[in-house]
Amino acid sequence: MQNVRGALRALGVEDTVITLEQEVPTAEAAAQALGCTREAIANSLIFELDDEPLLILASGAARVDTKLIAELLGSAKIRRASPEFVLEKTGQRVGGVAPLGHPQPIRTILDKSLAAHPVLWAGAGDHLSMFSTSYQQLLQITGAIELQVR
Repeated sequence: MQNVRGALRALGVEDTVITLEQEVPTAEAAAQALGCTREAIANSLIFELDDEPLLILASGAARVDTKLIAELLGSAKIRRASPEFVLEKTGQRVGGVAPLGHPQPIRTILDKSLAAHPVLWAGAGDHLSMFSTSYQQLLQITGAIELQVR
């Protein structure tokens, strides 16, 4: 959570990180705890694309079409990353990965369907923390590429 707070401050963005009373390792759990829909949860999903990390910020209600993403990015090989790979590349555990605050920048894709929600919630680096943001702000702070992910 501290890495995320530091990254937000360094980018000149308001620190909206909140700590919840119980863990929210899934979009469904986060939506219930926050009183929003799964569609407004920006899941941070780490994939391996040609042996490098790829972060896809997808709606909590979306199932990422990896074949489509690989095709759009001109790659033949994309797969869900192992928990060990995720921790190594992000410094965060699966289920608590944030869109920022990683040791090194990670190539990022932002699911265009998230633009339909005025307020988005994203993980803040652990299973208890989330932060609110807008689609445009998330696009700006991550330097993501906008794509349809399904």
